[in-house]
Amino acid sequence: MTILVVDDEPAVRSLVEAILKGAGHSVSLASNGLEGVSLYRSSPTRFDLVLTDLGMPVMDGHQLVKLIRETNASARIICMSGYTDLPLPANVDFLQKPFAPSDLRACVDNVLCRP
Repeated sequence: MTILVVDDEPAVRSLVEAILKGAGHSVSLASNGLEGVSLYRSSPTRFDLVLTDLGMPVMDGHQLVKLIRETNASARIICMSGYTDLPLPANVDFLQKPFAPSDLRACVDNVLCRP
């Protein structure tokens, strides 16, 4: 499966990439929402899942979800954040930061297993 990871923190992107690649996934990285949307829209059928941070500069995760859903209403999206009081976009899964590698893999597997 190919997963688009969007996070403004280089250390988080690297960690998530390593965990997901270790689980056998292909990974593309974006450092903010604008870059993520551009990557997604350049080849929407390429990505099986989008994993995005909610709080980012340039374009936050809420706007990214909105624009990706305009491109593909059924896109699979997981939002992650260290803040639990943020409102979530509709029809997304949530992963609380910080997370254990096993929690990330379980969340991703759960979303990818859905029809």
